[in-house]
Amino acid sequence: QLQLVESGGGSVPAGGSLRLSCAASGRTFSNYYAMDWFRQAPGKEREFVATIRRDGSITYATSVKGRFTISRDNAKNTVYLQMNSLKREDTAVYYCAAVHGTTWSLSDLRSWGQGTQVTVSS
Repeated sequence: QLQLVESGGGSVPAGGSLRLSCAASGRTFSNYYAMDWFRQAPGKEREFVATIRRDGSITYATSVKGRFTISRDNAKNTVYLQMNSLKREDTAVYYCAAVHGTTWSLSDLRSWGQGTQVTVSS
């Protein structure tokens, strides 16, 4: 069974940077169609942030495009989210997820990590 563990969260001032990591164990994550990052702010629904598919193609949410970079290291079974120029509205719990199936959609079955807190202060 796949297990995902996020790390790298913390508190930073606005304009700062953080790099999140998501380490997979139990199964090789390159077997999954895509690896995603989502986030959930207090009182809000979980929202999509970025995805990197098995073929290397990437999609970002409009709100993070140009500031966040998703990448993966298949040898280390790890996916990363480099976050630059952070804003207060980026404050949330960030989750990584492995997409099951053969296509990508928000309704796909996913395996989730436990999340890591990111807090951006003004």
